[in-house]
Amino acid sequence: MRLSVVTVRSGLWRSALFALLWWTLTDGRADSWAVGSVSILAAVGLSLHLLPPVRTTVSRIGLLRFLLFFFLQSLRGGVQVAGFALRPRLALRPGLHEVVLRLPEGVGRVLLANTLSLLPGTLSVGLQGDRLCLHVLDERVAAEAEVRLAETRVAQVLGLALG
Repeated sequence: MRLSVVTVRSGLWRSALFALLWWTLTDGRADSWAVGSVSILAAVGLSLHLLPPVRTTVSRIGLLRFLLFFFLQSLRGGVQVAGFALRPRLALRPGLHEVVLRLPEGVGRVLLANTLSLLPGTLSVGLQGDRLCLHVLDERVAAEAEVRLAETRVAQVLGLALG
């Protein structure tokens, strides 16, 4: 098997990410690295098998816009969820929304689903083809509009055209 530059680069980035995760989980203990090294190598190998690297270009401006968007949406969503929690009579209407995505198949859809799961009040529960099933705390919130905004930001980061 011949390794491409993209695979090697991705393996190095993933190794650094998993090493940072291991260091964080073990509070930086030096005596944990014997087991940690084996675990990190196994995690990198498995991740490369399950999610092979693809050549993508990341727009720096798009990434900055995405990070600002994510921060503001997290703040807004956190305030909204706190408001729900502090109401004397919790009048939430949880529900599921299915949204047809405009992003092309691949890493963009996965990034979008994971982004929405990290935002307060939403959770991606399924991604089948171009359909995303999203759980929301309150159906009265315009979930599709939020998905479209996040989808646009993800497309800008990865330089993708929306269908």
